[in-house]
Amino acid sequence: MPEILLHYIWQKHIWSGFAQRTTDGQVIEIISTGQYNTHAGPDFCNAHIRIGEQDWFGNIEIHIHASDWYKHHHHTNPAYDSTILHVVAHADKDVINSRGERIPQCELQYPHDKDYLGMLFSHVSLEDIPCSKQLLETPTLLTQGWKHTLLEKRLECKRQAIQQLLHITQQSWAHAFYITLAHNFGFHTNGLPFEMLAIQTPLSCLQKHRNSLFQITAILLGQSGLLTKDQEPGLWEEYAFLQKKFSLQPIDGCMWKKARMRPQGAPEVRIRQFAHLLYQSEHLFANLMEAQTIDEMVDLLSLKFGNDEVYARVERPLPLGRKSIEILLINTVIPYRYAYTHSQSPINTAIHWLENIKKEDNTIIRQWAMLGQMVKSAADTQALIHLYQNYCQPHQCFNCQIGQQVFQYQQLKLF
Repeated sequence: MPEILLHYIWQKHIWSGFAQRTTDGQVIEIISTGQYNTHAGPDFCNAHIRIGEQDWFGNIEIHIHASDWYKHHHHTNPAYDSTILHVVAHADKDVINSRGERIPQCELQYPHDKDYLGMLFSHVSLEDIPCSKQLLETPTLLTQGWKHTLLEKRLECKRQAIQQLLHITQQSWAHAFYITLAHNFGFHTNGLPFEMLAIQTPLSCLQKHRNSLFQITAILLGQSGLLTKDQEPGLWEEYAFLQKKFSLQPIDGCMWKKARMRPQGAPEVRIRQFAHLLYQSEHLFANLMEAQTIDEMVDLLSLKFGNDEVYARVERPLPLGRKSIEILLINTVIPYRYAYTHSQSPINTAIHWLENIKKEDNTIIRQWAMLGQMVKSAADTQALIHLYQNYCQPHQCFNCQIGQQVFQYQQLKLF
């Protein structure tokens, strides 16, 4: 069972009618399930439950297996100390918080019919797409022509965002690109703090020390608010000197999200990778704008590790995977090529490149795949993401070709 389904069962009260007890046999009354938390921390906030005769107010954490509590290191994270109930499908282990206090657990009771659960999973995955029922019956309602238009609209939206950033950076393409690249190095989860890091750290400061990976890393880690004197004394001292030299102001380190993240996605890891990319590429923007093939662009964004002496005072970063590089191409390089180029048909060139990059894999695309949509490349995924974000979520059905077809069909049925 996917964990998201257990979240849905809890949130939608599908457990209603089943007696709920803690693993040590106490009766649980669920008065309020709380508000679903889409950020770091427990899954549901401000819940109200009654265990025996005692009322509890706080947060709810949900896992398939109780032992996942330890796999995700919640027992060492004070952010989970306010958890009043650990809701699980299988209570295979007792759990404690960072203060060593035992947390009550509940093996949630709910209907276990496989067909019913399958229907629920379909609903939880597709409920944000208003015409999901019609698309399941007739996938061809989403035409290739509409997808092509959606892709053009997405590229145009990105071009407009780039123009706004150029205005802020006084028409410096390299500086605007640096900020956008930083944002996308956050890979959605930490896009905002990464962008703030770049805005607070002028590219000119980094360029003055571009021959030193140690100094570039010190500046970026220091500016992130994540650098500590105890863990990185050398980098800390170097940053203190450079901060004073350039009158730098770091961002608040609390902005970064670290929960539910694989080690290679940790913000410190991404910052070190970003520093290494800037260090190895003196003219990154210009080179990417002149590259003729996808493979050339991938090579320019791949981290290259040379002389070991470079890493005498700074940790060697993890390499960037191909999927991560392709995400940077999709969201940064290709939109800038579209906005920057002076060719006769920049839109066709951008679409051609996207058609030659593998499809993205995220929750939005998986929803469309469940509706029978063919997803072959990044061109398809970018079109479908634009459709979801700009038409499905805000319920702009009258402005969508699919919605118009559905409404026309419903009108015909009335007459």
